Amino acid sequence: MKIVVLGGGVSTERHVSLVTGTAVCKALRSLGHKAVFVDLYMGLEDYDGELADAFDAPDGFVGQVAIGKTAPDLKAVKAARKMQGPSRIGKNVLELCRLSDCVFLGLHGADGEDGKIQAALDLLGVPYTGSGPLASAMAMDKAVAKRIMESAGIRTPAWRELSYTEADIPRLLDELPVPCAMKVVNGGSSIGVALPDTREELEKALHELCAFRTRVIVEEKIRGREITQPIINDHYTPAIEIVPPEGTYFDYVAKYQSGAEGAREICPARITQAEQKAIGEAALKFHKALGLSVYSRVDFILDGEGRPWCLEVNTLPGMTPASLIPKAAAAEGMSYAELCEQILLLSLEQRKKEA
Repeated sequence: MKIVVLGGGVSTERHVSLVTGTAVCKALRSLGHKAVFVDLYMGLEDYDGELADAFDAPDGFVGQVAIGKTAPDLKAVKAARKMQGPSRIGKNVLELCRLSDCVFLGLHGADGEDGKIQAALDLLGVPYTGSGPLASAMAMDKAVAKRIMESAGIRTPAWRELSYTEADIPRLLDELPVPCAMKVVNGGSSIGVALPDTREELEKALHELCAFRTRVIVEEKIRGREITQPIINDHYTPAIEIVPPEGTYFDYVAKYQSGAEGAREICPARITQAEQKAIGEAALKFHKALGLSVYSRVDFILDGEGRPWCLEVNTLPGMTPASLIPKAAAAEGMSYAELCEQILLLSLEQRKKEA
């Protein structure tokens, strides 16, 4: 098949998406597909050939990418694009997508996980991987997703939604509980997350998150073990336990750096069969309540009494070979390349059902 793998973009998760996209592209090419990697934001600025010939590019437009220790400088990214202007879709991206058999979405965060690119591809009649636009948008907005959890009877920490300015911070310092967890509603990769334990840390977090200029949720901080539950093809795989370096939480560095700075990811998680069933069934219930399809990953805290607390869902979770979904698939005997192709084929079936 002719496949466009979309990655990059201009979200705070750009670097992660570049690694996901290039890895998926290489895997699909290894299976004989004519896959090419395209940066959603940069587009085909450096390609002068016929668009139809792009699928025969010997390297699939795959370059060398890596995830740094800090989030990308999006101002620098925007300044580097030759095609200046307000569009967040680069040169000939949609035109090439229309020539493909399917678009594999290797995007994360804004413009990719929030339903926008899915809606654009739906209007063009181009098949793509993963969930549709409405389900993606609801899952991406943490406040909306919380309301879906509650309506479905899924246990989640007590929470409230905030829209505030710097002038509101003194009042919020008196109102908000500590310890707590704070998250911007449309963040990802642990960017825009704070876990203050003191009033001083709360004040710092309020200032830092205010800079995102978006809504914030504040939730009860549940103590326990971090567990994430992949869903693939409407079934739950073995759960994964995440053990951050001592004295830290699963932040951007812990997620994407190896060695002492990185987190340990244990698959299958060190949990009982009853705990696995409770987590798996809650994740699958949330997946279906949102109307998600093909695959997702749901994050939990497992407290000291063995109760899972649902935090959020990722509709386009990381798909580097070292990411969590591939680890879970490997535990079930599926190679990375096989997983990429299964997501592709399942998504094509899903788009046919929706047509």
